[in-house]
Amino acid sequence: MATRLEILAEQFRNESIARNSYQTKSAYDSNHPNALSNGDEKGKGELSNSIGSSIDIQKRNESIARNTYNESNGYGLVHPNAISDGDEKGKGETDMSVGSSIDIQKRNELLSKNTYGQYRSYDSNHPNALSNGDEKGKGEMAGRVGSLTDINLRIDNLGRNIYNSENQYSSGHPNAKSDGDDRGKGQIGERGSVGNNIDILSRIDNLGRIGVYGPNKKQYPDPADFK
Repeated sequence: MATRLEILAEQFRNESIARNSYQTKSAYDSNHPNALSNGDEKGKGELSNSIGSSIDIQKRNESIARNTYNESNGYGLVHPNAISDGDEKGKGETDMSVGSSIDIQKRNELLSKNTYGQYRSYDSNHPNALSNGDEKGKGEMAGRVGSLTDINLRIDNLGRNIYNSENQYSSGHPNAKSDGDDRGKGQIGERGSVGNNIDILSRIDNLGRIGVYGPNKKQYPDPADFK
């Protein structure tokens, strides 16, 4: 005989099964009407080339209606909206044209500002690359190098320089020899002086002090000076 607990359990089971849409004879699977896209809100599985619930199908149709491209008007490299034909959509090259209408307009504006073009390209032989007396070219031409400003500054610097191609500085130049002035310091001959006139005077002064102080002479400082 069933216990009180078993009776209550069977009662609750029957109530739950009654609420379940799917029974033993109507089990839910991929072929159940509620699993197939048959126009209601439940099934979404493919059926007769239809996929999704009724709302899914409605939204998809709305999106397709807004799309410019479809099965009969697919987007590709040769589609009018993909090639540069003068509108704002296509940018692919066609008939030597590349870019949208705005791209082409901007490019033409920049090309008109450019001093150099297809038939006047810039290279090492262009007038604006050569030193021909203007401010642009700096490349060597007829012995000249640099822009007009460069050449003027070079001439100014050479004008201040006491040494040049006809008066080059070297060990044999008067300004490199110790001949009594303040410039040259190099020795003249085997027994000649060394240093400029300030060096020589300082040396003579130091040698004069050595005559007063030394190992066998008066020491510096002399302790007798502090008595």
